[in-house]
Amino acid sequence: MQLGFVTAILPDLSFEDVLSTASRIGYDCVEVMCWPHGGATRRYAGVTHIDVTSFDEKDAKQIHELLNRYGVSISGLGYYPNPLAPDAEEARTAVVHLRKLIEAAAILGIPQVNSFIGRDWTKSVDDNWPRFLDTWGPLIEHAESHQVRIGIENCPMLFSNDEWPGGKNLAISPAIWRRMFADLPSPYFGLNFDPSHLVWMQMDYLAPLRDFADRIFHVHAKDVRVDRHLLNDVGILATPLQYHTPKLPGLGEVNWGKFYSVLGDTGYRGPVCVEVEDRSFEHSLAARKASLVQSHAFLRNFVTAQGTQE
Repeated sequence: MQLGFVTAILPDLSFEDVLSTASRIGYDCVEVMCWPHGGATRRYAGVTHIDVTSFDEKDAKQIHELLNRYGVSISGLGYYPNPLAPDAEEARTAVVHLRKLIEAAAILGIPQVNSFIGRDWTKSVDDNWPRFLDTWGPLIEHAESHQVRIGIENCPMLFSNDEWPGGKNLAISPAIWRRMFADLPSPYFGLNFDPSHLVWMQMDYLAPLRDFADRIFHVHAKDVRVDRHLLNDVGILATPLQYHTPKLPGLGEVNWGKFYSVLGDTGYRGPVCVEVEDRSFEHSLAARKASLVQSHAFLRNFVTAQGTQE
């Protein structure tokens, strides 16, 4: 496996500075954020470390020169909008940019794009389903034609009253994943698996590693602390941030030893990328870099550096 991080936590650094930081700490790879400029306002979104709007072979050559210089690879290109948003223009913008991401990944020779399915949060799963098929059927065909895999993160995107009651991402549970993969069975359609979301939803985060082993294309390493005293006060129908807190790996409830043990047993040999959303480390650039150092030091207990003998 390769140990990396999601570049969204370093929005104020250039792509080269991100690679330099990764190399200095000892990371093998990075998941590169590729939002359109000015495309989002929520935390950790709208970050553009590679601009794919008019990407060509010349751009790819420059990126590969930097990757070679710093000895860091790209695990995938990331963009996490809402392609099923009730606002038609927002949804169209997301779909158009996802197509550009797929094309840029193919030019780069990095056959992995990570995203959200999206959702109209005011409607049920069944009522979202026809639009999911109409939107994602062509996107998956486009990805398959470019031999690029799509990894869908399993975050419900239900953190505020604005996202109540359904959240802004359909792909939140094994039951929904099975239905998605049955209706769109392409081998280029899979998961960018994050165990932390299953923890706060009171679900088993190890079983999907076995049950969806052939669909796990990419992994996020994020932890979470469920504050039981708050949960007992507000209940599970409260918005999730009222009773849980995203944390760095090792500071929450994920048993990372068991996680890596099961993940390795399934045959997974791909990237595991730290996703920093811990507010305790967000007050400065130095603190955010420190979060990457701490996460790297902790997770290296479970995965050796790329290229070394395991």
